[in-house]
Amino acid sequence: MIELILGTYGVGCWLIFQKFKLVKVTTYTVCTAVLGGIVILFGLRVILSVCHPVSHDGRFYATVTQIVPEVRGRVIEVPIRADVPLRAGDVLFRIDSKPYRLEVDRMEAVLAGMNAKVAQLEAKLASAAAGTEVARSNLLVSESDYDRQARIALENARAQITQIQSRLVLANANLDRSQRLSKQGATTQSILDTDTAQVDGLKAELAKAQSSEKSAQETLDSGGNRLKAVQDELKRAEAQENEARIALEAESNGLNPEVRQAMVELERRRWELEQTVVRAPVDGAATYISLRPGQMATPFSVNSSIMFVPKQKRYLVATFPQNAIRGIEPGLEVEFAFKALPGEIFAGKVAHVMEMTPEGQFVGSGRIQSTTSAGASGDVPVMFEYGEDVEALNLPAGAQASIAVYTHHFHALSIVRKMILRVKSWENYAFFMSKFDAVH
Repeated sequence: MIELILGTYGVGCWLIFQKFKLVKVTTYTVCTAVLGGIVILFGLRVILSVCHPVSHDGRFYATVTQIVPEVRGRVIEVPIRADVPLRAGDVLFRIDSKPYRLEVDRMEAVLAGMNAKVAQLEAKLASAAAGTEVARSNLLVSESDYDRQARIALENARAQITQIQSRLVLANANLDRSQRLSKQGATTQSILDTDTAQVDGLKAELAKAQSSEKSAQETLDSGGNRLKAVQDELKRAEAQENEARIALEAESNGLNPEVRQAMVELERRRWELEQTVVRAPVDGAATYISLRPGQMATPFSVNSSIMFVPKQKRYLVATFPQNAIRGIEPGLEVEFAFKALPGEIFAGKVAHVMEMTPEGQFVGSGRIQSTTSAGASGDVPVMFEYGEDVEALNLPAGAQASIAVYTHHFHALSIVRKMILRVKSWENYAFFMSKFDAVH
């Protein structure tokens, strides 16, 4: 930038003082020209640095996924090569699966034994339930035979006794009257005998009815004892059924706890068996592979054995000084000059200004946090959008670029920044030539 401005200003001074001799060469004019050049140079530098800043540390960044296995084991196969495109689900490496397969077989056997035990409990529950139904039926029969029928017989006997007693009262009254009339000679002996026979017959019927009442009462009392025995039997049958049901249906989400625990353990063992084959999480490529067959892969390794780069649009980021970040905002036009493509300029836009710098973070380290020194750069990262033309270049992650941002302030001077950026891009040819000469 300085060389271009000085060269342009020097050519102008030569034209004015030497070529066209528009100004006489004196000590005053020469000092004025030098001082004016310094002022112009300083002013352009300040305006361009603040209103149209440029960063030469722009780079492509890619998200890298560290591939670490979920299980421990000896590696038996690594079928991939570095930087070869992979699809999601492609095998990255395999771990010896025999120990995990044996664990799956063992848990399947344990679960089968538990299922057999559950089947026995189900049969026991069915038997107890059948016993409960039989006891319940016996109770219904007992209630019918010893309760309802006995009560009906007792009520009938008591009703019959009441009726006979009423008739007996009337027969006794007739007999008394016949006896008085017989003493007076006002009735015959046959009538007296008839009334006496009727009283005797009713007394016999009353004795029979009372005997029936007593028998019905005894039957009812005896039936109550037997009914209680049947009820106790029903309670025992229900207790046995409940015990069998609790043993079978001590539920956890609809399953016996021991069976559920075995199923969960089996599922975990199957998952571990699946993890012996490590696959690509998404489309991408493995950029670093240090794993080899025979090595031991562990899930808690400090260093990753495979670095996987997902296939996605890469981030283009550059840092700018804090005094220039004020005018940078999303949507501003930018231009890229990649070091790998000398002489070519690409257009883009500001995506967003990141809200944090590395110097502005507090990291939990178990020690008292110290502040950042004033000498730290504190440059602010800015992310940029780029078009399909840049994406089609397929530049590797880490490719460097000079990025110029054109703000709305002093927009006419953006032409100077564009010229400087293009000169910077052309300078990259000299880099390649110097490398070529060094090799030869």
